[in-house]
Order: sequence, then C-alpha cells, then structure tokens
Amino acid sequence: MNLHHVALCVSDIRQAVDWYVPTLHAKIAYQDETWALLKIENTSVALVLASQHPPHVAFEAQDAEKYGKLTPHRDGTASVYVQDPFGNTVEFLKFEAS
Repeated sequence: MNLHHVALCVSDIRQAVDWYVPTLHAKIAYQDETWALLKIENTSVALVLASQHPPHVAFEAQDAEKYGKLTPHRDGTASVYVQDPFGNTVEFLKFEAS
C-alpha cells in the first residue's frame, strides 16, 4: 500500500494554491474551483473544500474494494472513504485499470 495524498480542507482553492505551491515547491497536477492536486516530491497534497471532501489521508491499494463500495472519479481512480476508530477519515483508492 502506498501513500497517495493527504487532503487538507481550505476555504479558497485558488488562494490555497497560491500559498502552497511556492511554500512547498509543488507542481499543480490538477486545479479547478472545487479542488486542487499538488505534486510534492514523492507524494501529493489535495486541497479540498469541506463541502466536497473531508480532510483525509489516502492510500493506493489494489484491493481497495475490500474496504467498501468504490466510487469512480474523473481522474481514473475509484475509492472509498472509511472512518478509523478515532474519527479520522481514510481513503482507499485504486486506479480503475488496476
């Protein structure tokens, strides 16, 4: 299992991108008005709106469906969100071709 991304909730995607990109020396992999994915060395940071996604940590797992029903996403992944015993949200995702 590999760490895919950490998602941070922000109130303004554009403003967050303007701060995180130079601060973390990140590259923008994707950005729209509802979320952005920043590439940083060997991982990614997702900037999300709380109304769209919870703050979470995401792991790429070939057997992601064992954690629940996967929802397909426009980026070629499918995933499921689960709560750990402490209330944290964990996303298990896989690339649909996997």
